[in-house]
Amino acid sequence: MECRMTVLCENSVASPHGLIGEHGWAVHLEAGPHRLLLDTGQGMGLLTNSRVLGIDLRQLDGIVISHGHYDHTSGLPDALNMSGPINVYIHPESFVDRYWLKDDACREIGIRYKKEYLESLGARFQAVTAFTEIFPGIYLTGEVPKVTEFEPPDSTMKIRSADGAWEQDALRDDLSLVVTTDQGLVVLLGCAHAGLINILTHVNAMLPDQPIHTVIGGTHLGFADAAQFEATVAALHQFGVQRLGASHCTGLANAARLQQHLGEHFFFAAAGTQWVC
Repeated sequence: MECRMTVLCENSVASPHGLIGEHGWAVHLEAGPHRLLLDTGQGMGLLTNSRVLGIDLRQLDGIVISHGHYDHTSGLPDALNMSGPINVYIHPESFVDRYWLKDDACREIGIRYKKEYLESLGARFQAVTAFTEIFPGIYLTGEVPKVTEFEPPDSTMKIRSADGAWEQDALRDDLSLVVTTDQGLVVLLGCAHAGLINILTHVNAMLPDQPIHTVIGGTHLGFADAAQFEATVAALHQFGVQRLGASHCTGLANAARLQQHLGEHFFFAAAGTQWVC
């Protein structure tokens, strides 16, 4: 199956032709006859960028939410107003109240809208917890087992327990999208909160006879120490990944380091980037 991906929302832009950059992530996927939107950004760039890039959000077959953070979901009302009633694939824990906590600073970072409000706009939420084929040759990872020793949870991500105490957010809702192509598997990440190598290990276990050719999206390596970064690069070589399009939470410094390690196998997936596979 041939696929085409267009980055609609990202922290930076790849061209000067009227695109808006924002701290967020959204990708339009054309895979065979199907049109999907993965995430919706922070809500400022989705409609403008889709128009500039010639993407018709009225022609979607589904929307996938990678996880319940504001920078991936705040454009959902705009997407729904364009698409009309539509299946929205999401983990059931994505609507939990979420916070970023560091030192004395605290920010609420969860989904900005009530589930009922989004349903009133046409969202037909489809719960995804396990590896699931949503269309022929198009899969969602579901919950990703944590098997590596070098991909710890982000200690700044918190939820509140029943008694109000702070707890580590396990982000079990972190989903990635997988597409089968003639070249191999394409893995489209949200933020890779589950760990990039954990995700690729899970995909390999679920689809063992198909090599992972391309990985695109937020890798969450922007928060990795040197040991995690080096272990991740070594594992990428072991998987034989041919193309890595890093973005969003990868961070500019570690994106530059990835390019040094991967050379021509690396590209930066800013808003406006299009990739055919």
